[in-house]
Amino acid sequence: MKNKIFFLILLIVATVASVFFILPSSTGEEVSEIIPVKIPNLFLNEFLPWRLGLDLVGGTALVYDIDLTDVPREKVESVTNGLRDVIERRVDLYGVAEPRVRIITQGERKQLLVELAGINDIGAAAQEIGETPFLNFGENCVITEDTMTCDPTGLSGKHIERASVATDQLGIIMPVVSLNFNDEGSRLFEEITARNVGKQVAIFLDGVPISAPVVQEKIIGGNAQISGEGITLESAHELVERLNAGALAAPIRLVSQRAVNATAAVDSLYRILLAGAISILLVIIFIIAVYKKNGIIAGISLLLYVIFSLAIFKLIPGFTLSLSGITGFILSIGAALDANILIFERTKEESRQGARGLAAMESGFKFAWSSIRDSNISTILTALVLFYFTTGFVQGFALTLLVGILINLAMTYIVTRNLLKIFSGKATK
Repeated sequence: MKNKIFFLILLIVATVASVFFILPSSTGEEVSEIIPVKIPNLFLNEFLPWRLGLDLVGGTALVYDIDLTDVPREKVESVTNGLRDVIERRVDLYGVAEPRVRIITQGERKQLLVELAGINDIGAAAQEIGETPFLNFGENCVITEDTMTCDPTGLSGKHIERASVATDQLGIIMPVVSLNFNDEGSRLFEEITARNVGKQVAIFLDGVPISAPVVQEKIIGGNAQISGEGITLESAHELVERLNAGALAAPIRLVSQRAVNATAAVDSLYRILLAGAISILLVIIFIIAVYKKNGIIAGISLLLYVIFSLAIFKLIPGFTLSLSGITGFILSIGAALDANILIFERTKEESRQGARGLAAMESGFKFAWSSIRDSNISTILTALVLFYFTTGFVQGFALTLLVGILINLAMTYIVTRNLLKIFSGKATK
């Protein structure tokens, strides 16, 4: 008896905590715009805010081709990952909230998919990210009128790990630009500064000089600073943005762009939530009408499944809920209900053969579990294939379906089974 009470208390606490966790906060989240009741901001619902896809909140999606012609095969993965990190940093510089940057593989072809939620101006988004900026360093510079020509050094943006604004304490605080090079860049930079002490080393972005500091001494260790009286805090930030924007290991080219209207997206989200709520309510009414007391337990289990699933989705690092993801989740709800129906129908068969109450339920669950397990495993395998061998919307569908099925198996074995044990009454022979 104590175990049953403890289980019910634990289940209630977990359910209440999950409900508050999955509720959107009343500020800053698009979901709250379509819920008529003002939701208070609590620790649980402000922790890990929902990340919604472009098809639910609106925004811009840009697809870039990556030119890997000059990249050795063994470095393709590291180069593409580096590109993704650079693009994420570049978008962050402009304050775009939670950009989603992914690598898409099309045979030997690599692409970058950049999703910018809340940015509906495609031109502005493309400008923020840039086309194909290329950063390089030059020496032996000659200035003629308004042009500067330099000899190439072999040092380029791919050798820069990070550029940032720092301060130099010399009586007063002076803004400086800090540069960090990788191992190969450190070696090249040391050689360049050694032969150019007292001379200019220019930095070019897409062939345009953005800075031409004078080398004061040979620099070793891969850490350098650009300073001087002409550098203000504003110009330092601008230079850092340009340096980080040009730190590309391979050129990229915009090949596709798509915009989703924010109003239409929120309207779609409202319709999806409304349709989902009505569907779940109708299913619960139907199953209660058919299975009576067991139907009530199935309805409770279904609601708990929805709540716990949404909470786990929200906990997955980097998870973004999209329209295709919701489709996969709805499909998993159907699988969750199928499991209950299999158990109830098998329990009916056991009752016809003379078993009663808890004994009928235990036998029904035992014989139905193998069918539930095997059917769900086949769905899990399908979801894994879709997730690892597809991209984009299909991958989002596969992920929510996979997680939903795994949660369904756990819910059926732990929650539904124990609820049936508690409310099935004593076994009779």
